[in-house]
Amino acid sequence: MKLLIHTATGKTALIAFLIHLAISGWCFTGSVAAGGQHFLRTMEPNNWPSNPTNNPAPLSATGGTIGNSATIRKRSIYADYPGRLPLSTMTMMRVQESALYAVQSAVPATASALVSDSLMKRVSLGLLLPHTTFRVREYSKAVQTAMNSLRKQDLSFINTYRFQVSDIHTDMLKVNPSPTAILDMVCETFLKRNVSAILFLSNTELYGRNTAAAQYFLQLTNYLRIPVIAWNADNSGLEKRSAGNNLVIQLAPSAFHQANAMLSLLKRYSWKQFSIVTSTVAGYREFIQAVAEAAYKFESHNSYKFKILGTVLVNNNASNLGSLLGTEARILLLYSTREEARSILKTAGQMGLAGDKYVWIVTQSVIGSTTESPPEFPVGMLGVHFETTDNQLTKSISTALKVFVNGVEAFHRESNSSSLLSPKVSCEDSASTSSRWAQGEQLFKYLQNVRIDVDPGRPPLEFDADGTRSSVELTIVNLQPSNSGGSGRELLWRQIGHWHSWKKDGLDIQDIVWPGHSHVPPEDGPDKFHLKVAFLEEPPFISIVPPDPVSGRCPVSHGVPCHVGNHVPLNGESDLGHSPRNVTQCCSGFCVDLLEKFSDDLGFTYELIRVDDPKFGTHVNGRWNGLMGALANRRVDMVMTSLTVNAEREHVADFTIPFMETGIAILVAKRTGIISPTAFLEPFDTASWLLVGVVAIQVAALAIFLFEWLSPSGYNMQLSAPTNQRFSLFRTYWLVWAILFQASVNIDCPRGFTSRFISNVWATFAVVFLAIYTANLAAFMITREEFYDLSGVEDPRLISPKSHEPPFRFGTVFNTHTEATILKHYKEMHYHMRNYNLNEISAGIDSVKRGELDAFLYDGAVLDYLVSQDEECRLLTVGSWYAMTGYGVAFPRGSKYVAAFNEKLLEYIENGDVDRLRRFWLTGVCKPYKEERQFSEPLSTEQFLSAFLLLLSGIGLAFLLLALEHIYFHSIRPHLTSPTTGACCSLISINMGKSLTFRDAVFETQDRLRSHRCRDAICRLHLRRLNLQLDCVRSRVRQLEKQLGESNQFIGTAVNDESQSVEVEKNLIECQATTRQLLEGIPEMETVL
Repeated sequence: MKLLIHTATGKTALIAFLIHLAISGWCFTGSVAAGGQHFLRTMEPNNWPSNPTNNPAPLSATGGTIGNSATIRKRSIYADYPGRLPLSTMTMMRVQESALYAVQSAVPATASALVSDSLMKRVSLGLLLPHTTFRVREYSKAVQTAMNSLRKQDLSFINTYRFQVSDIHTDMLKVNPSPTAILDMVCETFLKRNVSAILFLSNTELYGRNTAAAQYFLQLTNYLRIPVIAWNADNSGLEKRSAGNNLVIQLAPSAFHQANAMLSLLKRYSWKQFSIVTSTVAGYREFIQAVAEAAYKFESHNSYKFKILGTVLVNNNASNLGSLLGTEARILLLYSTREEARSILKTAGQMGLAGDKYVWIVTQSVIGSTTESPPEFPVGMLGVHFETTDNQLTKSISTALKVFVNGVEAFHRESNSSSLLSPKVSCEDSASTSSRWAQGEQLFKYLQNVRIDVDPGRPPLEFDADGTRSSVELTIVNLQPSNSGGSGRELLWRQIGHWHSWKKDGLDIQDIVWPGHSHVPPEDGPDKFHLKVAFLEEPPFISIVPPDPVSGRCPVSHGVPCHVGNHVPLNGESDLGHSPRNVTQCCSGFCVDLLEKFSDDLGFTYELIRVDDPKFGTHVNGRWNGLMGALANRRVDMVMTSLTVNAEREHVADFTIPFMETGIAILVAKRTGIISPTAFLEPFDTASWLLVGVVAIQVAALAIFLFEWLSPSGYNMQLSAPTNQRFSLFRTYWLVWAILFQASVNIDCPRGFTSRFISNVWATFAVVFLAIYTANLAAFMITREEFYDLSGVEDPRLISPKSHEPPFRFGTVFNTHTEATILKHYKEMHYHMRNYNLNEISAGIDSVKRGELDAFLYDGAVLDYLVSQDEECRLLTVGSWYAMTGYGVAFPRGSKYVAAFNEKLLEYIENGDVDRLRRFWLTGVCKPYKEERQFSEPLSTEQFLSAFLLLLSGIGLAFLLLALEHIYFHSIRPHLTSPTTGACCSLISINMGKSLTFRDAVFETQDRLRSHRCRDAICRLHLRRLNLQLDCVRSRVRQLEKQLGESNQFIGTAVNDESQSVEVEKNLIECQATTRQLLEGIPEMETVL
């Protein structure tokens, strides 16, 4: 029988009809009796027959039948069909209730609303739920309740799109679906309904094929670019994709949240190291990565460093758990399924890994949804848990719908087109559809950015970049004995606290039953052990100071107590009456701080003992001495000092990796040197001096004299000096040198304006030159410190010390790595230096400073420290280091502690702890006493030798010039003397010109006589006689010049007069000689007078 629903019947008639339909056993097309899971799909308008042949045509919105009439046919309960079975009364009631609720949810309230909605664009949503028979009604009710709540919000996209309960297309995922079934479900159920997103909720935790099915479904939707809002209890077993490629919003807590909660537990009880145990369950790699990321987050944000001791991937029979026995792991994080955990913990119990010293912390996958635990689980286990019941899944439907609606609302407000929410994606090739939704990623971003207030008092619902929730709450559970009074072996998971991701200290813990029914948490490492540590003092690695005289204890700043052997008298006390006994001192230094750090992190106690044989250890006469002898004889457990690693020592001891590099370095002392004899020339290089002396001075002098000769007020280009002209080329050089060195001497200035301007320019140059020279001269005139600048151990002065005179003196400390290395590679050097070797490094330092040794060879790290601590700043290391090695912690051969110390030492090196200790103990700059540097030390004669050498050089040059002057006056000048010659020479030197010219000589003598004043009568008498002689000579000179002039007039016409002219010139020369004799006699006469 077919019925038509008319719009005129109204809401009341429609509801009455549907109730009658349910009671009478009418059902919609579809197999309701098969389970009822397809009711929602059957009720969707797209599944109704459209315009069947026996139905009237659709009417318009103003009257008539509904556009898509629902064809409802009645099927008898006892109708014949293959494999029919009569339905029970209870089944029929459930079918009626489900049908009634489905019809109420799917059919619009009024026919007019149906007509209005049919004209609007739809927003479709997919809903994928776990397969069930009995919870369809609860799911439908949750959807209806959520939609009713959302209608109360002011949603603008409702005016553009239709989104009702009937637009939510539901399907159910079986536990073990085939890939074909998943593909058909996506293509037929969701893509044909044009869904914009899919809500995927599941609370199964099988981590088997169901995980693979969920993974396949998410990969398929991700390829289609359809956003998915998921709540998966087993999401930790799903593969995580990059944030930019994953279109999944995950509402359930992730593996990263569980890892954070686990590490919060560890931090709560000061556990810093742990191991991870996993099976090959889906998602184990993601869990390991999540733990590592959470540990890094704790270190960067909370400054709390975790150490992952190892990861054990359990095989089929869990036999490889035995690898944990030899480690320090006491805290174990377990990720597996519940069944796998039973096998793992059973094997762990048999191996002794589940006792009272081991704490197992498990994930949600191990706990499951029940409070009961298998008998293999030990008491005291801890776990992180979140609810995965059907009720929680039903609640999550409302949350997922809120996320979708708010995301679509934000998407609609910022987009202009109303067709963007219609994916039109199909699994089949079609011209009207595509294989991917172009706007899927855009919608996902809006879904990812939603912010919803879910519960008061808690942070709003938000998501991270990878689509996981930002704020979650996890329950901390503890496996405790049951209080039911049974056998006592029954254990239950009990809630003991909560973990909130949004709180800094988000852990809230109550009483815990620890493994072995203990009330005290176990340690995260093995039990403490004790080590006997040997050492030798060598600052800055280990220094020894006496304890406090009052308390007898070591202050915090003075290190730790250490035994230094038999009693040694201190502070002048008498040794009488003292029997041999151990003396406790205080040890501090780089190695002590490093040992303390080892002790704290590895959990051991120790005692420091100085060996009786104060040697680092060499192999002598078939036996090891010093520290190496104590190790070889196993008298100590460990050596901690500046012990270098070499091949010989590694034969009898096991070394850790070096904690500091070192090598053989050379120490020398600075000594006071003398100032270089050429120090006054060192402010400028050779080229600069040549430029100043050869070029600048010559150019300046020639330029000044040239402009003076060209100037009208100067020489006016004459070849002889004008009257009263007192400037010449030599005087120009005198002017240039006087200006250059700012000499306070009498100088003659040029008369020409241009030449004076050039003189000022030269003066400016001289000011700049002197300023630069003076500023740099001080740096070269200071006392210089000298030292032996050796290139290294292979320097010729060390390789062949006797080839130098005197032989080079150097040494080292007996029975050290340095001596053994020199002996092995340079026997001749060792043979020479053994005469200078010393017993202690302090003696070697003093010998170098006193000059008894020219150099001292030892470990570079130690020498660098001693140089920085030298109070006089006289020490320094030179050359490159030789035989590079390092300092290591030494153990007896085959010690079980080497691996643990190596691991810790690598950690210290990587995180910078070793470098911080090195900077604290080994770096510094020498600080000389202030009293010694308050006044400058007086300079000795050797240090001022350059000035004396300069003076002696000047005196020697003066003798040379004196000899040249005598040669000139006695050999050269008589040949240059002439009545006419000498005029040009006055351009070079006025005095020279006067001495070579008779007239100038006479005038000069006359001037000198005029200026002379006698003090007695005898002087005046002689002076008068000289004046008369000069007058006679002057008269004779004028007469001879007159005759000579007349002879010159007729010299061209009268050859016979040549003899007369020669005679006159001869007489003139004789007069000049007489005049010169008179002039030369004047100073002698003045001396006599």
